[in-house]
Amino acid sequence: MERTLARLKAPAAVAAGAVCACAFVAWADPTTPGGIIPPCPTYAIFGILCPGCGASRMLYSLVHLDIPSAVRFNALGVAVTVGLLAMFLLWTVNRARGTSMPRWGGYRWAPHIALAVIAVWFVVRNLPIEPFTALRI
Repeated sequence: MERTLARLKAPAAVAAGAVCACAFVAWADPTTPGGIIPPCPTYAIFGILCPGCGASRMLYSLVHLDIPSAVRFNALGVAVTVGLLAMFLLWTVNRARGTSMPRWGGYRWAPHIALAVIAVWFVVRNLPIEPFTALRI
């Protein structure tokens, strides 16, 4: 039991950090203009939406369990958040059992696919034609 608790220190620290970040975003309310969270510099300078634009508003909506709004603010961010949550749960279970996580060395294509998905999201969400204009926030 003592070993299991020792192994769960790292997941507990990550969970505490995530809870603090979510609490800050819930407190700061990025959906209200002129708040404490600054606007996206890419959008402010160039007028285009970067892949992360709307992420704080997406997280605010997720904290309030408003999934449709979260998807409207940043659909890719919702997918990434779900993936990170699944990986965190897998990591925590493996730590509790004392087993190791699969090594990422065999997935050499993963960074390239992630970069391609982010690039496609960046382009698609900035296209000025229907139905892509619905991805703008």
